[in-house]
Amino acid sequence: MEILADFSLDELVEKFNGLPRFRVKQIFDAIVQGKDYAETNLSKEIIAALKPNYILKPVEVVKVLTGKDGTKKYLLKLHDNNIIEGVFLHQNYGNTICMSTQVGCRMGCKFCASTIGGRVRDLSAGEMVGSIAAINADNGIKTARNFSNIVLMGSGEPFDNYDNVVKFLNLITNKDGFNVSERNISLSTCGLVDKIYEFARLNFNITLCVSLHATTDEVRKTIMPIANRYSIAEIVSALKFYQQQNNRRVVFEYCLIKGVNNTQQDILRLKNLTSGLICHVNVICLNPNGGSLKATTRKEAEQFVADLNKNGISATLRRSQGSDIEGACGMLRAKTLNKTKSE
Repeated sequence: MEILADFSLDELVEKFNGLPRFRVKQIFDAIVQGKDYAETNLSKEIIAALKPNYILKPVEVVKVLTGKDGTKKYLLKLHDNNIIEGVFLHQNYGNTICMSTQVGCRMGCKFCASTIGGRVRDLSAGEMVGSIAAINADNGIKTARNFSNIVLMGSGEPFDNYDNVVKFLNLITNKDGFNVSERNISLSTCGLVDKIYEFARLNFNITLCVSLHATTDEVRKTIMPIANRYSIAEIVSALKFYQQQNNRRVVFEYCLIKGVNNTQQDILRLKNLTSGLICHVNVICLNPNGGSLKATTRKEAEQFVADLNKNGISATLRRSQGSDIEGACGMLRAKTLNKTKSE
């Protein structure tokens, strides 16, 4: 079975060259609107010809949790019954969809629930498009784009699914589809240096975010296994190359862990390692996932950010959204999988 959302409109026109273009456009519009065959205006004959071989709706909403602040956490089912997550956030500068790129994750970061159970498989580009379509359709008129921004920060490491993610970016920014501006897309990586260089050469105008979470390689290795492969210095060099190619500000994500990465020495090291980069530090309060890592208080996090700013480092504390609905990456999926196993 092929997923129709894996193809652009032009690719579908070529694939189904026996159909009039307006019929293919109907199929493509159904993909963008998150519709299945029964919801389309396609003839019974076309549906009968397509349905046995082609998946029109690859992602289905199976559960929605709505937080007090309006944040929506989605549990999404794929055509093979695997489950992923997505988040819809209401924000002053436009609604944002946070999406997954893999079923699970194999990066093993200790502070992230996405890694629990490891990586099951990659998502195809069409499944990523399908997750956006499903969430968009649940938040307004199906024929409209009800969001402005996309962040690839859900379950999975985007650069561990590099080819599919690049294809997704081309599909989601295509004028025939959702037509999302590249400048309104952010991609978060734990720091796969070789892929940062490769991606930089594609000249996407998206915001690249790096999960740093430590200021020394020694500490980073204790919480992020990828640090055994790439040093902080190598990551910074790759980001400088990315910036030279794209002239885009980069973002460091920094999850505060009490007694691990929240000292004055860390602030000074952050100042040194960000020197020469146009960058921003996005400080995050740890969302406990049952592990041994301890969170700082909100007040301590605010002071850490204030100290960063005093040292000339552009930094903000991420506003907590969806904390009452297991809003952090992988938490809802992990809870669902544990419940299924116990039944």
